[in-house]
Amino acid sequence: MTKDKIKELISQLTLQEKIDMIHGNGLFATKGVERLGIPPFITSDGPRGVRKDFENDKWKDIGLSYDYVSYLPCNSALAATWNRELAYATGKILGKEARGRGKDMILAPGINIMRSPLCGRSFEYMGEDPYLASEMVVPVVQGIEENDVSSCVKHFAVNNQETRRLDVDVEVSERALREIYLPGFEAAVKKGKAKGIMGAYNKLRGTHCCHNDYLLNDILRKEWGFKGITVSDWGGVHDTKEALMNGLDMEMSVTDNYDEYYMASPLLELIESGAVDRKTACTKIDEKVRHILYVMNELHMLDGERSASTYNDYQDKAALRQTARESVVLLKNEKNILPLDKKKVKKLLVVGENANRQHAPGGGSAEIKALYEITPLMGLHMLLGGNAEIVYQPGYFNEDVGNIWANTGDSENGQADSLNQDAEATQSSPEPEKKIKSEEKQKHQKEMNEKYQKEAIEAAKDADAVIYVGGLTHDYDTEGQDRTDMKLPYEQDRLISELLEVRPDTVVVLEAGSPVDMSAWIDGADTLIYSWYAGMEGGIALAEVIFGDVNPSGRLPETFPISERECPAVVLGEFPGGDQVHYGEDIFVGYRYYDTYDVPTAFPFGYGLSYTDFVMTGIRAEVLEDCADSKSVKVSFDISNIGRRAGATVAQIYVADKYPKVKKPAKELKAFEKLYLEPGETREVTLILENDAFTYYDEELHGFKVNAGSYMLLLAKNADEVVDVTEIEFRCSTVSCAEKVQI
Repeated sequence: MTKDKIKELISQLTLQEKIDMIHGNGLFATKGVERLGIPPFITSDGPRGVRKDFENDKWKDIGLSYDYVSYLPCNSALAATWNRELAYATGKILGKEARGRGKDMILAPGINIMRSPLCGRSFEYMGEDPYLASEMVVPVVQGIEENDVSSCVKHFAVNNQETRRLDVDVEVSERALREIYLPGFEAAVKKGKAKGIMGAYNKLRGTHCCHNDYLLNDILRKEWGFKGITVSDWGGVHDTKEALMNGLDMEMSVTDNYDEYYMASPLLELIESGAVDRKTACTKIDEKVRHILYVMNELHMLDGERSASTYNDYQDKAALRQTARESVVLLKNEKNILPLDKKKVKKLLVVGENANRQHAPGGGSAEIKALYEITPLMGLHMLLGGNAEIVYQPGYFNEDVGNIWANTGDSENGQADSLNQDAEATQSSPEPEKKIKSEEKQKHQKEMNEKYQKEAIEAAKDADAVIYVGGLTHDYDTEGQDRTDMKLPYEQDRLISELLEVRPDTVVVLEAGSPVDMSAWIDGADTLIYSWYAGMEGGIALAEVIFGDVNPSGRLPETFPISERECPAVVLGEFPGGDQVHYGEDIFVGYRYYDTYDVPTAFPFGYGLSYTDFVMTGIRAEVLEDCADSKSVKVSFDISNIGRRAGATVAQIYVADKYPKVKKPAKELKAFEKLYLEPGETREVTLILENDAFTYYDEELHGFKVNAGSYMLLLAKNADEVVDVTEIEFRCSTVSCAEKVQI
């Protein structure tokens, strides 16, 4: 359908029909126009798979079996692979399943920067670095949209905490906004050609992001040329006139009073009352409808030629298992305890509640009704078969802490309840009866922990090997709330310490979506694996790594600080703030802070070990282009596998301005490549660094600039381990001011 035909179709719509198309007429759908062949537009969460179906007007599970689906690794796990091909494959499966379930838009992927390790939704995002996030989001979007399904990249923008997420006002410099928080979205739009963008709950500089003129009109539409649909987060609209004028196309929310949504009857009343100019308002509404029809046309929703798809295809499980495998990060293996030998382990003790827990149902809107989920305990049984006795001890007692997403209580609406969290958080202290119950619960928790720990310690004494699987759950990694600290819950620090005293060879495995404080026992642990919420195949992938069927190749997508007290958002800025939160750390997020200010960390950004050894040497660079319009540099180096087994590593290229004219981080990631090498194999690698590898945002020029001068190119295994350096010289400066795209 051409632009003219879309224009003609819009001309045939009544004002009421147009308004019906731009707001929810169901919890996940808008209203279509049957007489003109315009179908409803159907959306679905989420980032880890297609969410279960609810009744149209209630957050009530329909209770049928058809909506069991594939459970995908969370975005933190995907980012930990540092593998663009797996990002594409995972996105393709997500889009395939969304189309198979009859959805038009999947509300994914999430790419908000991990500003703080305490953010409850960190597991939904792709790490702390804008370059890594940009490189991973593009193939995910492309994979999704191959299936005649729109992606919906979220949450635009600076949505970096859950505390007061509905009204917190973010104050951030323009430079930090442009260099840290927007690049992933820009890449998704310009390179990924994303058809959907979701506005964030929070405010930016006093205006809610879901109707923020600067974000949605000036940047997204005019600068980046976005042609698709801007969707509000569910309940993220707060003003009818701003929603009309400031670039929002589709309002969605969590309640069933659809006619009362801001862009429903209140919008019509605003026009009829003369509170806004009718011609201007109708032009804005036509623009919103045009964006929706454009996407519908791109998805073949209007011509009847839409591709068919399926879901729960068992051929897809191999890709999901490979993603889970490559997401596992080996953090310590000081005495080469790993991999364990299947022939020598006849009695295996597995300790930890996370070994036996399924994570798919939790986390908020990321919850999944998984067709299956292989837990670590199940994966170990599957791998070892009948050749070993596997003894399981929970080790600690995990009682439901009252997750706000449990959908229990009178409302039966955990989704809506989550939007009332701020009011609940400011209530007075609990009633005496509730306080007594809380004290009883704490006493019970302590008693059970002591019992379980004692049993685990005793069982460890005569096992051939001990594997501890702990970490976090979606009681802590969840939408709607942030953690208050990085400590492990359920007295795990004490349990791990006691296990290591009895069995120093204990293999410690932590499953989580964000960093935890390991300072209480890390010095005594010789072996440490970090896993994530790795999807339906995660348990078997972890077992394969532990026993050496798979050589680990995951790398951390964010720095692991020693504790939250070292985090730059706390040291230099504010987290979580109050009515406002000031990003005082500016561009010094993650390793940019730890590196520049020489702050020790538990594990650096980009870190991860292997069962083999790699050597990277001989970095060399050639300036291909050095003019006022752009820069281009060819970087080459050699990499060798000097170990005895095949494996993969991630070569990372950081750029440092040798004599910066403005304050800059010590270095910044600007290229990476994941490489698979056989034992003894050496390979030459060549990468091209384009203009944006050397730029910074100049707030006076309102654009990105490359200053003439010397730049160091650093070849590294991680942010702390630079193995080789070369230097280049630019003779002229380059300025790229924001372009206003006419659409």
